[in-house]
Amino acid sequence: MTLSANPSSIDPADVARFSAIAGAWWDPHGAFAPLHRLNPVRLAFIRGEALKRFARDASARAPFKGLRLLDIGCGGGLLCEPMTRLGFTVTGVDASPRNIAVAGAHAAQGELAIDYRATTAEDLLAGGEAPFDLVLTMEVIEHVADPGVFLRDCARLLAPGGLMIVATLNRTLKSLALAKIAAEYVLRWAPVGTHDWRKFITPAELRGFLAGQDFEVAGPFGMAFDPLAGRWSRSADSKVNYMMTIVPSAT
Repeated sequence: MTLSANPSSIDPADVARFSAIAGAWWDPHGAFAPLHRLNPVRLAFIRGEALKRFARDASARAPFKGLRLLDIGCGGGLLCEPMTRLGFTVTGVDASPRNIAVAGAHAAQGELAIDYRATTAEDLLAGGEAPFDLVLTMEVIEHVADPGVFLRDCARLLAPGGLMIVATLNRTLKSLALAKIAAEYVLRWAPVGTHDWRKFITPAELRGFLAGQDFEVAGPFGMAFDPLAGRWSRSADSKVNYMMTIVPSAT
């Protein structure tokens, strides 16, 4: 979504860019329309992985009651709100106070209790924040200045037995053509400058950020857009959008 990282990882230019369009978060036809289209497949993946990891009842109305979730780079709350409805106790953090203000106001309209904070992963760690069962960092890591430091800080917020899900963009010629040139300059799905292709991250690089750490990384799990159907779905193709899961190593 948008940025939240520790002070050594924040890219001020990206924070400013997303802050400038914060008012558009909940407009499905506005600057964040691509995320609105992507949300159903992201939500289904998160729900499915969490059901497996935490052995919860899929038929329950709020299957994740009693579990704590952290959405790092929560933006306007597009994931925080449905996760709250699924029973999680949700904390959403973002480096942009304007994003947090928009997220809080929208949650209040729906009478949803979400703990939104304009803060960073590093500040949560420094403040002794209790660990979270599920940590999300979705479409964020490609916007930070130091993705390795960012990812390791996020992972340190994960509780034993927990689950972290990362979504990002692969650095391939296909992603350059589709996620950068087509999306920003041809189709105008996103404002020009939203992404820097050079900062896209390959699955191997993402794994490497946690090399030597006590975590197990699975994936990539690809996502692809069908222009004829106008919707996203899971895909074996991870050359553009993909997700990965991270869990603490069994001891």
